[in-house]
Amino acid sequence: MELVKIYECLCDRTRLRILHLLGRGPLCVCHFQDVLREPQVKISKHLGYLRARGMVRCERQANWMVYSLPARPPRELAANLACLQDCAQEDPAFQRDLARLKKLAPKPTTPSSCGCTTAVKR
Repeated sequence: MELVKIYECLCDRTRLRILHLLGRGPLCVCHFQDVLREPQVKISKHLGYLRARGMVRCERQANWMVYSLPARPPRELAANLACLQDCAQEDPAFQRDLARLKKLAPKPTTPSSCGCTTAVKR
């Protein structure tokens, strides 16, 4: 993975917040909407950007697209994601995101608990 591609992805606050949340586990688009308080269109645009560059992967589970970090990220990506997790501990916005994530359904990483009512198109 090219280092420039990683940094292109990391230069946007919304994408940083998405990657930070994915550090806690897989999430559905509706989870990002609830936590980040952003419209679905914006969230999907950023997830598509990250996916096209290999920063996230997605898997269809019934009607939902569940996003996660790569199971075996390249060394450069792993190092930058670790740095993000470390640096985000000092940022109030990232801490609010984690607090909102904890308030979601008991197991937010499963689509059946997310409350999505619309089918996600491929």
